[in-house]
Amino acid sequence: MTSNTRVVVIGAGLAGVRLARRLGELGLPAVLIGEEEHTPYNRVLLAEVLAGRYAPDVIALPAPAELVRARVTGIDRDQRQVHCSDGSVIAYDTLVLATGSNAKLPPLRGLFTADHMLPEGVHAFRTMDDCLGLSKAVRPNARAVVIGGGLLGVSAARALAARGAQVVLAQQAERLMERQLDPSASKLVLRHLKDLGVEVHTECRVRDVRCVGGAVRSVELADGYALDADLVVLTCGVHPRVGLAQDAGLAVHKGVIVDDELRTSDPHIRAIGDCAQHAGTVYGLATPALEQAEALAELLATGEGAARYTGTRALTRLTLASGTPLDLAAFGEPTPQPGDDVIQLADATRGTYRKVVVRNDRVVGGVLVGELGTVGALARAWEGAEPLPETGPLLHLLTNDGGS
Repeated sequence: MTSNTRVVVIGAGLAGVRLARRLGELGLPAVLIGEEEHTPYNRVLLAEVLAGRYAPDVIALPAPAELVRARVTGIDRDQRQVHCSDGSVIAYDTLVLATGSNAKLPPLRGLFTADHMLPEGVHAFRTMDDCLGLSKAVRPNARAVVIGGGLLGVSAARALAARGAQVVLAQQAERLMERQLDPSASKLVLRHLKDLGVEVHTECRVRDVRCVGGAVRSVELADGYALDADLVVLTCGVHPRVGLAQDAGLAVHKGVIVDDELRTSDPHIRAIGDCAQHAGTVYGLATPALEQAEALAELLATGEGAARYTGTRALTRLTLASGTPLDLAAFGEPTPQPGDDVIQLADATRGTYRKVVVRNDRVVGGVLVGELGTVGALARAWEGAEPLPETGPLLHLLTNDGGS
């Protein structure tokens, strides 16, 4: 691309900030548009802010040179312009959508007020404003109900417990973090939360949010059991923010559809991060978003064909340091198929668990909880997809850090 190409990036999260900064380093400055009033920040660490371990400025991202704070309301593809709510218009040669994702709000009775707002005491947990509002509301011994037991729900429950709240976590699935962890690892996470004083209900469906005078008072489960609540935290997953793309007529399925050059159905518009769908996959994780940003920066700065994004073998890692540490990692296929070899090590006293699934002499997945010294060696064996050494027991994988 020529040096006078104007790149505009919508979205100041991890992906957008990384792309804008990398483009600047490569001599192709970009205009970054972010709608939040806060300095760009690392969303992955919001739970540590809620727990009181970090101040908000600690998780700030290094902002690129040209950051515009505005809410984009529309894209004019014919004129190659972005329209903002304040009336401003920003022209582009290449537009990049890094709009991220929104919190899913479950279809519960009583969840919204007459003016379609969340009642007092009910909080999503996705943005810095969500985090700060929740942090301000939580009090020692406040009764907090967390709805959703995935990665974010576990993080939020843990953070609220660290702040002295009486926390109940309601999970519809049969176990915690069922998308990432196998049953044994889920049990360790459950034990960890119970040790922190968190009451956990699995296989339960929340039916109703009860309010008095516009403020939440309880959460009712499908079996009629009621959980008293001063605070309710919604951690029911996320969905890609694709509204701008849809309104502009771009191809959208689960996310904005992109090819190996991260190009949408419009050759002048690319998409990266949580809003992008590549080869049928919407990752919704930090590592793929950053890898997409790096690949696209190389493409835009050095010319077509210079780089490709061919997918990410994503490893989910959670490290929560405040209070009692919780470290876990999961990758690939932790559930074995017939004929697979499974190596497991568990130490109930130390609360550690390690499991690797091997298929045709290749590591295809694993789960680790506590003491993650081996995760580097395991991840490299998995990412490389190479046959394991013929010499040495497979157990070596779980007991040697491989130099990580």
